[in-house]
Amino acid sequence: MARDHLTNEEFFTRLANLFEYTRTKGHGSVYLVQKRMTFGTAATPPPASKIADDPLWDTHPDEPLPVLIRAHNNGSDKKAGTDREDIPKIILSTVVKPDDLDAFYARYAEACKTGMSGLKKRDKKKAKKTKKKKKGETKA
Repeated sequence: MARDHLTNEEFFTRLANLFEYTRTKGHGSVYLVQKRMTFGTAATPPPASKIADDPLWDTHPDEPLPVLIRAHNNGSDKKAGTDREDIPKIILSTVVKPDDLDAFYARYAEACKTGMSGLKKRDKKKAKKTKKKKKGETKA
């Protein structure tokens, strides 16, 4: 299943929109995934002798490999009996070249911090009360 990847600029623009979309809807999550690009579908596996010499041969390739960055919301189908609306699944992906990684990650971190600004602070008082109740129940 081949997908078209966005340019890095388009990715950041749409990622900001995705964070804003989930924040305005009042619920939902944004999942961020990153992984090293594979060698491609047409690549042939190394000879058996190379694998026998070094079973982790693919951890140190001859040339640096690009990184695939993905972001998506979970999307949801409207279930019977619920008042939740149908949320379409949004999937974003971009490929970052090894030379551009430092600049990309600096901007990526800023985008993630901005997207997390709408998070609610955890209510610690409530957590302490339930913890005390549980301790009191075990003594009885």
